[in-house]
Amino acid sequence: MHRTVKSLYAAVNPRRECRWFALHRSHIHIHVPVPNLTVTRRHNALALFQDFAEKALAAGAAPKGLEQAFAAQLQISPSMWSQVKSSRPIGDKLARQVEALCAKPAGWLDEERTSAAPTAAELAFMALALAAYRATNSAGRKALREHLKSFAPLVD
Repeated sequence: MHRTVKSLYAAVNPRRECRWFALHRSHIHIHVPVPNLTVTRRHNALALFQDFAEKALAAGAAPKGLEQAFAAQLQISPSMWSQVKSSRPIGDKLARQVEALCAKPAGWLDEERTSAAPTAAELAFMALALAAYRATNSAGRKALREHLKSFAPLVD
């Protein structure tokens, strides 16, 4: 018995071709970069958490329990927040809920942010790294550069 799988991909179901294959066969290539809404929302949600955590730590809160406190602020379970951080897509309803509870305008999570200003913690780290770099000789500087490159191979 032959069973047909419903799919848009011609390789899976040759009798049903999707529009992309028709465009591809006629040699019309349309390359329009489409931002990935799932990734954009996740990055922005993580930025909200980072902001929340920095404010809480500055106010004297203990680092342990910050994730649960943030989930409580969003009115979701800690498990749901954990899933959102790793792979679960943020739907429209949850996105609007997060924006409202974090005092952001509707649609804020959907906007791609290319470069953010360094946070206070990042600035403190850069100052520390600069002090370490300046306090050592050329061999120490080279070793520091090599060590940092092991974490970010694209940095020169």
